[in-house]
Amino acid sequence: MKKTRLTIILLMILTLVSAIITLCMGAVRIPVQDTLSILLRHLFGTDTGTSVSLAFEQIVWQIRMPRIILGFLAGSGLALCGCVMQAVVQNPMADPYILGVSAGATLGATGSLFLGLGVISGFWAFVGAGGACFLVLALSSADGKTTSVKLILSGMIVNALLTAFSNFIIAVAGDSDGMMSIKFWTMGSLTRAGWKNIGLITLIVLAAAVFFRTQAQTLDGLMLGEEAASTIGINTFRCRLVYLLVLSVLTGALVSVCGTIGFVGLIIPHVSRAIAGTAHRKLLPIAALSGGLFMLWVDAIARSLIPNTELPVGIFTALVGAPFFVYVMVRKKYGFGGN
Repeated sequence: MKKTRLTIILLMILTLVSAIITLCMGAVRIPVQDTLSILLRHLFGTDTGTSVSLAFEQIVWQIRMPRIILGFLAGSGLALCGCVMQAVVQNPMADPYILGVSAGATLGATGSLFLGLGVISGFWAFVGAGGACFLVLALSSADGKTTSVKLILSGMIVNALLTAFSNFIIAVAGDSDGMMSIKFWTMGSLTRAGWKNIGLITLIVLAAAVFFRTQAQTLDGLMLGEEAASTIGINTFRCRLVYLLVLSVLTGALVSVCGTIGFVGLIIPHVSRAIAGTAHRKLLPIAALSGGLFMLWVDAIARSLIPNTELPVGIFTALVGAPFFVYVMVRKKYGFGGN
């Protein structure tokens, strides 16, 4: 436990330092002393005596700071979703989008853009994500019993169906600007970050993190398999239902603001297990901090790599994620769930 505490403290320090550094990065490079002066003034009301231009202050506090917070929340939330989803379905390749959440959110966003609203609506994306989870749960429990295999298969079916509907809407709409907006959004983007839309996301991520932390022992039991979990008194059907509902709310909220950011929910849980082991009491906080830290740097690279151009963060998570899983597959000693 002492090692876990030290790891958490180290990750918190790295997150704080990384946040300050990445606030300085972007199309406009801002000196570290100016960034610190702006933060001290807004957070603590401390006047350092440093003269900072109004443009720098607007960029750091109004544009980059909400983006940094949203990026950290997105990374933390997706990492938590990945840990829980892999335990629920006992599959090391499960991720937050396995239930068709991303496809449902994309359908909601596509419909809102092309059917009269004119902009991507976070509300309708959230509704689409929730609807996709409802369909998956209904399909997987049609005969009164839900298993991990049926959940995965139902998710694949719903994902394919809703993706087809989204592509159909895009094809018949013929709006080139709208198509580019949807394309950028589906690759993952933090450009919608603002002080107005991060409050609710913060509450949802924190509430989900606290809830799943209280369920650590049950998640450990689910990792043992259907029969073993039932033997030790876990109601697997009820637990899966509750967890999937919470996951759908969390993932739907993140997707509605950030779009679909792949691989974070796959990469971070595996890296965190290598550090903390498979016990969720240790795994969940380390995964949450690691996911947030990872997203801070991914976003910083996405908006700094090419001058005056911002790339979707999903491109970089995929570039990191694909080689990582090649390594996982060839590493014979790697284990999942204690195996």
